[in-house]
Amino acid sequence: MNIGHEVLELKQQGNKFFSQRSYEEAISCYTKAILKNDKVTTIYTNRALCYLKLELWDRVLRDCKLALEIDKMMTKAHFFMGQALTELGKFDEAIASYTTAIESAKARKEHFGDDLHQALRRTKKKKLHKEEEKRMSEEIELQTLLTKLLIDDLERKKNQEPSDDEVVEIDKHNEDLEAKYTKYLDTLNQLFSELDDRRKRREVPDYLCGKISFEIMKDPVITPSGVTYERSDLEEHLQRVGHFDPLTRVPLKREKLTPNLAMKEVIEHFLENNPWAEYY
Repeated sequence: MNIGHEVLELKQQGNKFFSQRSYEEAISCYTKAILKNDKVTTIYTNRALCYLKLELWDRVLRDCKLALEIDKMMTKAHFFMGQALTELGKFDEAIASYTTAIESAKARKEHFGDDLHQALRRTKKKKLHKEEEKRMSEEIELQTLLTKLLIDDLERKKNQEPSDDEVVEIDKHNEDLEAKYTKYLDTLNQLFSELDDRRKRREVPDYLCGKISFEIMKDPVITPSGVTYERSDLEEHLQRVGHFDPLTRVPLKREKLTPNLAMKEVIEHFLENNPWAEYY
C-alpha cells in the first residue's frame, strides 16, 4: 500500500520519538500522519501503543477500534485492545480480544512469541483473583450475618419469661444456652476457616500449564529442546504456523514429540487435590 511520502516520513518520525520514549511527540507525529491519510492501520496501532505507555486506556480503545474498522482481524489492534480492557477491569472483553488476536496471528502466520498467550494468561488470572475477592467478601458478609443471627437468637431465648418452676434454675439454663451457642459459633467459624484455607491455595503453578494456551495440560509432551507443551496446542502450531519449536525456534516434527509421563502424573495429583482447578 502506497501511503504517501509525507505520511511515511511522519510515521518514521513518530517511531523515532517512540524509541526515545518521547510518547507525546510520537503521538503528535502519528496524528498528523492520520490527518493526511486515515486508512493506514499501523499508524493507529502505533499511536495506541503510545497511549498504552501513557496509561490512557480509553484512547487506546478508540485507536484500536479505528484500526479494526479498516482491518477487522488486525492482530496488534486486538492485542492492544486486550491490554487496555484488562487495565479497565473488563476481563471478559479482554479475553475475547486476546483470543481473536491469537486466532488472527495463527491465520496470518504472524509470530509474537509467547506475548499473546502470556497476556491472555495474566488476564485470566486477574479475572480469577477478582472473582475470588468477591467470593471472599460475600463469605465474610455471610459469616457476619450468621454470627449475628446466632447471638440474637441466644439473647432472645435467655430473655424469655421463665415459668414458675424454672425460676430457680434460670442461671443454669442460661449457662447451658451459652455453652450450646458457643459450640454453634465455634463450628461456624471452623467451617469458614476451612473455606478460607482452600481459597488461599487456589493458584495453578505455571509449570502445570502449556506454553501456548497457558491452560492446565491434559496430554503433556516434551520436545527434543526439553520444553513441555500440551500436545493438541503444539500439533496445531506445527500444522498451522510451521515446523519449529515455538519457544526455541529449533526445527521440530510431530514424530519427535515424547509423552511427558512424569509431568502428567504431577498434574493428575494436583487436580485430585484441587478439583476447582478443572475450571481454571
